Amino acid sequence: MEMCNQSSVAEFVLLGLAEGDMTETMLFVLFLVIYLVTLAGNCSMVMLIGVEHRLHTPMYFFLLHLSLLDICYSSVTSPQMLVHLLSRHKAISFVRCAFQMYIFLVFGMAECVLLGLMAYDRYVAICHPLHYTSIINWHFCSWTTGAAWLSGFLNSLIVNVFALRLSYCIQNHINQFFCEVPAVIKLASGDSSEAEIVVFVFGSLLLLLPFILIAASYARIGIAILHIRSAEGQRRAISTCGSHLMVVTLFYGTALFAYMRPSSVSSATGQDKAVSVFYTVVTPMMNPLIYSLRNKEVKGALRKLLNKKTTAPKT
Repeated sequence: MEMCNQSSVAEFVLLGLAEGDMTETMLFVLFLVIYLVTLAGNCSMVMLIGVEHRLHTPMYFFLLHLSLLDICYSSVTSPQMLVHLLSRHKAISFVRCAFQMYIFLVFGMAECVLLGLMAYDRYVAICHPLHYTSIINWHFCSWTTGAAWLSGFLNSLIVNVFALRLSYCIQNHINQFFCEVPAVIKLASGDSSEAEIVVFVFGSLLLLLPFILIAASYARIGIAILHIRSAEGQRRAISTCGSHLMVVTLFYGTALFAYMRPSSVSSATGQDKAVSVFYTVVTPMMNPLIYSLRNKEVKGALRKLLNKKTTAPKT
C-alpha cells in the first residue's frame, strides 16, 4: 500500500443515481429537460441584462454573474451525467475526474462569495439608500466580483492539491454521479484525515464567511424594515430581498448539508445523492425563474424585448 500512487488508478467508475434501463431512461429525460431549461433561463437572463439599459445597475450586474456561474456550474456535471445514464460503462479517467473536481469547486465557491456580495448590496440599498451610489459603485462591483471568481480558482486549487496527492490504488468506484471531492477522498488507500480537514476548513471559509455576511446583512435589513412606518414601504423593501433570500436558502441549505458534515457522518447514501442533485442541477435552474417571476423590472424588460421583436418591420 505504501508503494501505491495516483497512477495506479487509471479511471474511476461512477455508480450514478439509479440502476435499471427504464429508471435511467426516465432520469435522462427529466435531467435533459432540467438542463435545457437551465441553459435557456440563465442565457436569457444574461442577454436581457446585457441589452436592457434599465438593468445596468449593480444589483443586476451581480445577477448577470450569478447566471454565468450557474451556466458553468451545471455544465460541469449535467452533460456527463446524461451520457452516463444512457451508457453501460460509466467510467471517467483520473485526469478528467481531477479536472471536474477542480472546475466544479471553482464555480461553487465563487457562487458562495457572490451570494454574500448580493446580500451586502441589498443591505446598503435598504439601510443606507442615500449613500448607495457612493458605496456600491462600479469600481466596487468589478473588484469584488473579480475577487469572487479568483477566490474560487485559488481555494479550489488548494483543496484539490490535498485531495489528489492521496494514493488511489484499491477502490475506484465512486458512489456519486460526478467526481466530488468528499466522495473521491473516501477511496484513498492511505490516511485521508489531512485532506478531510482541508476540505472541512476551506468549506467552512467559503460557505460560512459569506453566510455570516448574508445573515448579518439580513438582520440589519429586518431591523430597518421594522422601522419603516408605511405598509407599502415595508412591502417594497421585502420584495427587493425576497428573490435573493430564496436563492440563498436553496443553495446554502443543500451545500451546508453536503460539505459541513464530518466524514464519519456522511454515508454517501441515496439521501446524499438527492442533495447533490438539488444543488448541482435543480438550483441553477431555479435561480433565473425566481428572479424573473418575482421581479417586476425583469418582467418589464422581457416584455419590452419581446414587443420589439414582434413589432420589428419585416424585410
